[in-house]
Amino acid sequence: MPASEERRRENRPWSAARSRARVAGFVSRNFMWPGTFRLHRAALGADVLRAPANVFLSPVLVLTRLAAWTCGALRLRRLGAWLRGRRILLRTDVSARLEAAILRDLLDIPVPHGRPPTRAGDLAEAILAAPELRGVLDGRAGRGDARVLADRIAEAVAEYTGTRSAIAELTTALLTLIAGAMVFHALTPGMISMAPGVAEALSRSAAVAGFPLGETLGGLWYGVFPARADPWLVAATIAGLVALGALVTAFAGVLADPVQGWLGIHRRRLMRLIDTIEAELTGAGGRPFVAREHYVVRAFDLWDAALSFVRTFKG
Repeated sequence: MPASEERRRENRPWSAARSRARVAGFVSRNFMWPGTFRLHRAALGADVLRAPANVFLSPVLVLTRLAAWTCGALRLRRLGAWLRGRRILLRTDVSARLEAAILRDLLDIPVPHGRPPTRAGDLAEAILAAPELRGVLDGRAGRGDARVLADRIAEAVAEYTGTRSAIAELTTALLTLIAGAMVFHALTPGMISMAPGVAEALSRSAAVAGFPLGETLGGLWYGVFPARADPWLVAATIAGLVALGALVTAFAGVLADPVQGWLGIHRRRLMRLIDTIEAELTGAGGRPFVAREHYVVRAFDLWDAALSFVRTFKG
């Protein structure tokens, strides 16, 4: 960026209206094709391991948020605030790159290109050092209060990027549902409910291949007398499908991002984030950014578990 532009930005305070005006362009650059492909290049690395871990940590996040809400209802505000501030999900490289883009391109907070913040605390440090926010932060009673404000803004940005984990899980669940309907003609909202069908197909294929009178007669025989999958095979299939689903989740945003862009979901979610930041900076408060998508995904998990239980009971 030219030095003249840097000086002009340093003398210009942050504006929520200016950030809102940039939302459409931000969505187009980062979430539509080919922008989402560039964003997900960061997933070709440690994110392949972090994404599966986040699939298992996501229920813990929901339980923590429910516990925080319960503490708030019981007027245990400090404990509720502490629980809300816990970052349960692992920070992925894709999230770090997106957080840097939000600060730099949407909020006018300087972050070097190609060097996203490597730690969650780096977000707050970048916010504290931003010339555009200096007037607001200097107006606080002290440096400690400014740090608390920067931490809250950083938490809101991190909460926003955390929604991507939930949407990726939801996308994987929908793909699983479609695959189950097409291949097994059954409802399979998750890998657990799909596993028995896959295990039975593997068992039948192995049984037909090993039939003493040939595969043709074997297909007829096991068409009348189905081969039952061993419990160990079902368990191994569940483990394999869960691992495959977690891998798909790491890159599911390549499909989910453009769809959300076309439906206006990205725009509305970013507008909510800017509303939260504006409320924090003006002292209005009371407008925390909450990722509701995690609860939708957990509903799919419950549906998946219920279907598996019913099928096991019938069997």
